[in-house]
Amino acid sequence: MPCIDLHTHTNCSDGLLSPEELLLAAREKGIELLSITDHDTLAAYRSLPRAIPEDINLLVGIELSSVWRRMNIHVVGLDVDPESEAMLMAEQLQRTARLERFDTIIQRLQKRGLEIDRDALIETSGQCPGRPHIARYLKETGQLKSESQAFERYLGQGKIGDVKEGWPELEKIVGWIKDSGGVAVLAHPLKYGLTRTKLLELVSTFKEAGGQAIEVVSGQQTAQQINSLAGIARRFELLASQGSDFHRPNQPWASLGKVASLPADLKPVWQLFI
Repeated sequence: MPCIDLHTHTNCSDGLLSPEELLLAAREKGIELLSITDHDTLAAYRSLPRAIPEDINLLVGIELSSVWRRMNIHVVGLDVDPESEAMLMAEQLQRTARLERFDTIIQRLQKRGLEIDRDALIETSGQCPGRPHIARYLKETGQLKSESQAFERYLGQGKIGDVKEGWPELEKIVGWIKDSGGVAVLAHPLKYGLTRTKLLELVSTFKEAGGQAIEVVSGQQTAQQINSLAGIARRFELLASQGSDFHRPNQPWASLGKVASLPADLKPVWQLFI
């Protein structure tokens, strides 16, 4: 089986490595098909040199934020056209929404007594500032012991920094991806903490909107989790995708290129591209 990773991040969003560093790391890992799927931006592709290593196929991708029933849901767009009208509009609207959300989070944290220099934080946050940048800032400025503590206290689901307002509806996100010539993939379905019933409702809405694939493998999962998502892919006749959701080295739960194989009876989404 070829080594394929269709969900990774660079420092153009909330990853640690630059796009070129990620490509070099992927080459060392023997990854043959890679997609950089930064949050709400395609800046990584615009910063890369024209000559991509011959032994790596790079598939243009993006991870877009949306809302469904007041929950933040992520959708990966694969093989999108970066210069399409739909994707250029999506990037612009998502950046505006992200900055407004970013400011709201900062204001809420400041009211809790945390000291945050917005301008300094923006300078180090790349194209798409978000909660991970705030968590890193709070750790680096000594206000909290760790980034995980920042999420546990302030930024995690249900905390004061969990701002869902401003994101477009799931159906609109899927439409942008389709209009840009891409394939919409429901990202890391198990990370939303949904019951089985609600997850099936989410997948149904996603499929009705024109979604074509689901991440059956996302980072390190158990065989039971993979089989459960494989069953959903079969039920809704969705293509199957896989990705590490890599953000930085030394995170074994999201290690670049380290993903389990898809069940043999599923149709991989990459068959559309290679």
